[in-house]
Amino acid sequence: MSGDILVRDDGFHPLDGEAEVTLTANTAVGELADHLQRGLVAIEFPATTDGRGFSLARRLRGLGYQGRLRATGKLIADQYAMARRVGFDEVQIGPELAARQPQEQWLARADWRDWDHRSRLAG
Repeated sequence: MSGDILVRDDGFHPLDGEAEVTLTANTAVGELADHLQRGLVAIEFPATTDGRGFSLARRLRGLGYQGRLRATGKLIADQYAMARRVGFDEVQIGPELAARQPQEQWLARADWRDWDHRSRLAG
C-alpha cells in the first residue's frame, strides 16, 4: 500500500518490492510447498491477536524456504521479536502505525536473538 514502511532490524525502510504471493492466515499447511521457489512471500495477519501467521512462517522456513519473508497486516512493535524468531525478514506497517509506534519502539525489539522469554522463565 502507498506510504507503507518496512521494519527491519536496523529500523524503518521504504517499501521495496511487492510480494509474489500473500498468504492468508487460513492458508492450508499443505499449500506451503507450492511457494518454496518464490523470492518474496508475504503472510498477512488479520488481527494482532491472531498468531496463525507465526505458525505458517515457521513451517514455511522448516520446509526449506530461503527467500524473503514479509509479515503484513495487524502487527505491532511488541510482536517484532517473535516475527523475527519464526523466520520473517521484515514487517510491513502503515504510516498510521509508524506514527503511533515510531522506529525506536521497533528497534527496542530488534535484539530478538538475545531475548528468549522461555529461557528467562526456566532460569
